[in-house]
Amino acid sequence: MVKAVVGACWGDEGKGKITDMLAADADIVVRFQGGANAGHTIVNDYGKFALHLLPSGSFNQNVTNMIGNGVALDIPQLIKEIEEIVAKGVPRPKIVVSERAQVLMPYHRLFDTYEEERLSDRQFGSTKSGIAPFFSDKFSKIGFQVWELFEEDRLREKIKNVLEVKNLMLEHIYHKPLIDADELYETCRQYGEMIKPYVIDSVQYMHKALKEGKTVLLEGQLGSLKDPDFGIYPMTTSSSTLAGYGSIGACIPPYEIKEIITVVKAYSSAVGAGAFVSEIFGDEADELRRRGGDGGEYGATTGRPRRMGWFDCVASRYGCRVQGTTAVAFTVLDVLGYLDEIPVCVGYEVDGEVIRDFPTTGKLEKAKPVYKVLPGWKADIRGIKSYEELPENCRNYIEFIEKELEVPIKIVSNGPARNDIIMR
Repeated sequence: MVKAVVGACWGDEGKGKITDMLAADADIVVRFQGGANAGHTIVNDYGKFALHLLPSGSFNQNVTNMIGNGVALDIPQLIKEIEEIVAKGVPRPKIVVSERAQVLMPYHRLFDTYEEERLSDRQFGSTKSGIAPFFSDKFSKIGFQVWELFEEDRLREKIKNVLEVKNLMLEHIYHKPLIDADELYETCRQYGEMIKPYVIDSVQYMHKALKEGKTVLLEGQLGSLKDPDFGIYPMTTSSSTLAGYGSIGACIPPYEIKEIITVVKAYSSAVGAGAFVSEIFGDEADELRRRGGDGGEYGATTGRPRRMGWFDCVASRYGCRVQGTTAVAFTVLDVLGYLDEIPVCVGYEVDGEVIRDFPTTGKLEKAKPVYKVLPGWKADIRGIKSYEELPENCRNYIEFIEKELEVPIKIVSNGPARNDIIMR
């Protein structure tokens, strides 16, 4: 049985919490795309954690956590995260890494930073984690898979060939110091030593697991609107954020993915540049940001204040649609308890016409929100365990959103902790 946990919109929806919770009934949790460029914040009995590469099943001793072949593997970051959670009293998680995962090289971060500098006021709002240069190299076929770290002669020769191009770029485009081939080789050799205890043949591993009837959770990073095909291109990430990519990024037959749980936030937030139709500003945004999440709406990776907005039915319905959602997990609902009234974006006005289907970027940049205002419930709903106990206006809000999404909301999160959950 394979389930995917993915995001509906810009990311930061609470996928980490939902994965952490569902991991109690899983055998394997797989990160199948993305890299260390976004974080999953998790609050459980061990404390509060911001994971970047570690799968969110790492707090469950019965789970094997896999870094799939679709991930941008930042080896020092992964080892650092393992040691950080162990230092906080978490039993050492079971980690395996696909031998076909590609390695994020030190120069990927450099090129990410240099390109944002070059673009100046046209920059993409990158986290400067090296993701775009990494995936550019992967698809240009000059990336390094994990297994290559252990073939010394091949590695040395490949580094020499790759640096011929990289150093030309550094010298003539970015005007930055060149990369020394011997130093890079030594770094890669150290990377190999660090990652070697975790490396497996993930194709054989997943085939065997599915044959034995294991329960697998696929954990996505970011959300539908950051997908390079279906998102707000070009202000997207560089790997597919959709559940369908899980079959590739984790080497699972597509027909094995039986449930797609799409995490939808009860309001909107985003990090990075790009169109954001229901965005709010000033004191209204500051108040929502301050109350949001657990300790405020700030990027778990960057620390940047998130852009804030009201719930966007158009974007969220589209996000659920492209994911192939079978059920919705509705999160951070408790945050809205301070509001007398709650605006909800139910349509976009583009060139004088109101539309309900999410458009391509050109139209999106011209769109203005069309709001419907719903009554608030003016109550603290943390601690409530059954749906019927929620205030009537809170249930009305959930059911209005559910109707707009056209997908059942089966999980409601009403607080940051693992057990702040209502199952419908």
